Amino acid sequence: MKRKYSLLIFLFIQIMFLQILKFFPESVEQFYSNGLYPIISKTERILFGKVPFSVGDCIYGVLILLIIKWFYEIRKSWLANYKNHILKILSCFSVFYFLFYTFWAFNYYRQPLFEKMKIEQEYSDQDLIDFTKKLIAKTNEIQFKITKNDTAKVVFPYSQKQAFSMTLNGYNTLGKTHKYFTYNNLSIKKSLFSVPLAYMGFSGYLNPFTNEVQVNDLLPMYNFPMTACHEMAHQIGYASENECNFIGFLASIKNDDLYFKYAGYGTALRYCINNIMMKNPELGAQLLKTIQPGILKNYQETETFWDNYNTFINDGFYAFYDQFLKTNHQKDGMDSYSKFVDLMINYYKDSDLE
Repeated sequence: MKRKYSLLIFLFIQIMFLQILKFFPESVEQFYSNGLYPIISKTERILFGKVPFSVGDCIYGVLILLIIKWFYEIRKSWLANYKNHILKILSCFSVFYFLFYTFWAFNYYRQPLFEKMKIEQEYSDQDLIDFTKKLIAKTNEIQFKITKNDTAKVVFPYSQKQAFSMTLNGYNTLGKTHKYFTYNNLSIKKSLFSVPLAYMGFSGYLNPFTNEVQVNDLLPMYNFPMTACHEMAHQIGYASENECNFIGFLASIKNDDLYFKYAGYGTALRYCINNIMMKNPELGAQLLKTIQPGILKNYQETETFWDNYNTFINDGFYAFYDQFLKTNHQKDGMDSYSKFVDLMINYYKDSDLE
């Protein structure tokens, strides 16, 4: 009888352990995020990085088929043996839960990046406005350098495979300034589930069990650099979405390639403009007029893409992932993506954009 309930008891112990662990971020930082995890991450990237397809997506595909098969087989006996079936489900979930946190998710409980980098969290409305104006000037400048026409949208000349390999340039530069952002052993793949990802509202994700970055290959190429760089930040052990947006932004703008810089600055600008629009729509509209039409065309391209996949499925997964983030030590949920504006503003408060 004890053996029958052992995994269920183990699940309860794990949940209690995580509740305690959140009070010890320095220990997680030292022993897991900078101790065990880099070994796990590097080993998996070496093992799977050279495989031309997503091993993690294949594993997920097989698991989904096995789950469907199991539910089909027990459909007639469900009511008669529902207690045993529920116990089996919870036992499997206990194993999944253990592997998920061991292989990657303990990073949710590491030391916050603003503490690690000694960056302030608060900023004034004027700080936001000043930084947004800097971003507008920089993004306008790069857009014109590329197109020689302020009304033309930027068209990325690279293949998806080229874009993946080019991400290393920015991370190599970033790693020279901040060693804890050093990245080795590239492992980025096009997701085999890009269509479902699009309907779910995801640009990409990190497979926590194989440490492969998956990018939705249906995305407009303008979105590829920031998406890949964001997911690579997850790959090197940063779980918070706002921190990964911040790291992805830095890795994009520190890239030698103008198209990567444009993607980084353009994405950051859109977040800042959205923040201003929520606080002061009139000022936001005024600032929008100073952004070159070509940049707005790139924004519209992205918006049109997501509109094409916007269904009740998207809304459902938004609510699910919002709760998932809140459960995993990110109190702002989906809103945490935009919180990287705090980090950007204070990081560049006393310095110019690059």
